[in-house]
Amino acid sequence: MALGKDYGTQQCTIARVLEVVGERWTLLVIRDALYGVRRYNDFLVHLGIPRAVLAARLQNLTADGILEKRRYQESPPRDEYVLTERGVALWPVLRSLGRWGTGHFDQPVLRVFRHADCGTELGSYGECPTCGTVVPVPDVEMTPGPGLDPDPADPVSRALLTPKRLLQPIGLDPAGAVKESPVGSSPAQAGSVQASSV
Repeated sequence: MALGKDYGTQQCTIARVLEVVGERWTLLVIRDALYGVRRYNDFLVHLGIPRAVLAARLQNLTADGILEKRRYQESPPRDEYVLTERGVALWPVLRSLGRWGTGHFDQPVLRVFRHADCGTELGSYGECPTCGTVVPVPDVEMTPGPGLDPDPADPVSRALLTPKRLLQPIGLDPAGAVKESPVGSSPAQAGSVQASSV
């Protein structure tokens, strides 16, 4: 018997949220979108997810307003998936889950998140201890941590070895080779959704 997709007997906000993001793979798709992954094949390669499952997750996340589908090529038609403001607002949830896993399961530090403006590592809740503010998602810089594989097999993981801001699209050419990101480009210049501090 298949599990239901809702929690109809629960009067609980967490239960409602789980109906949207609680399926296996969903939070990892959102994580990758925060990291700048936007294209179907890049999600597929980086996550190692079955095609049918990825297609279903992208469709559901789009229908729930977490992702927005954008056309980036007309011939043949191809779309990419960009986080909406609602999707970007999930950053503190993913950050907390990552920190919880590192603290309670002896997981190595795979990525370090810093305030791009001053270089300070973010606190537990996404705040900058130096500046005393919660850092807006587009101003968070992600760098490889000591536990990250320095020679990954897939091109998306290789692209994510370069320090970059969250939401800034990863740079892969059509053949899957890592492209250099323009120096000084911001997420706004790259077309990412801007969000207020979360």
